[in-house]
Amino acid sequence: MHTILGANGIIGEELAKELRANYTKEIKLVGRNPKKVHPDDVLCTADLFNIEDVHKALENTEIAYMTFGLPYTSEVWLRDWVCIMENVIEGCKKQNCKLVYFDNTYMYPQDAAVQKEDTPMSSSGKKGTGKKLAAEMLLKAMANKEVEALICRAPEFYGPGKTKGFTNALVFEALKNGKKPKVFLSDKVLRTLIYTPDASKGMAVLANTPDAYGQTWHLPCDDNRLTYKQFIAEISSQLGREVKYTVLSSFVLKILSLFYPMIKETKELFPRYQIDNIFDSSKFKARFPDFEVTTYKEGIQSILEDYEIK
Repeated sequence: MHTILGANGIIGEELAKELRANYTKEIKLVGRNPKKVHPDDVLCTADLFNIEDVHKALENTEIAYMTFGLPYTSEVWLRDWVCIMENVIEGCKKQNCKLVYFDNTYMYPQDAAVQKEDTPMSSSGKKGTGKKLAAEMLLKAMANKEVEALICRAPEFYGPGKTKGFTNALVFEALKNGKKPKVFLSDKVLRTLIYTPDASKGMAVLANTPDAYGQTWHLPCDDNRLTYKQFIAEISSQLGREVKYTVLSSFVLKILSLFYPMIKETKELFPRYQIDNIFDSSKFKARFPDFEVTTYKEGIQSILEDYEIK
């Protein structure tokens, strides 16, 4: 049994499909209101803040996956990631199951240094601190042999379906709604984005590779990084028309943050949009050389088709 905690986000759904296609037919989807991805999926309603619910959710589990999200609020992240991580570790210990933690890069410093698996977790933002504390808790449990686990990290998402991410929201959803795309702060710095189906496939590969445990891994991304100027130029090329866009300056974002909670909650990440953001996934690619990473050109084409953007 492979159990996905937080199964109905885009990562959990793609993971369920990948696991069923290539690894196991025994899949349990856990959440407050879980929905089947395949008719044969097992559903389990659970509140991960309740340790008894966690124990119930992990019964008969061989591998547990943490793919859930929390409301995008600094105070919630600072408080709740640690609480849930503690419960999940305890649940995995009791059920003697492996744990695969899907993490992001918020805990990394907001600078231009290349992000690798050993990059110091030194973010001073509340969201970054919340993620840092949760990761440190799991790393300690791994080092103490309390739980057999691995951490896999991903940068900002882009992808089809119900992918949530700034690029999807500000670029593709804007185009779908007939509006001009927007870009944070600069269109001239390199961005590393991960195609969401690749993230889930990469996580499934790691989870089912015994010697991957006890480590942190960066999930695979296209190394031919684009600036947003180049990214939107590729969209223009595929659509056969010029796509005009707006770069939101720091002054404009400061004003918008007074009226839009999502902009305010994103402020701690803004420094990363003014510099090259280089997320390195060479460790994964060296270990799994046959993994086919989706190129930005292929990813853009897939999203345009999925969103029916003409």
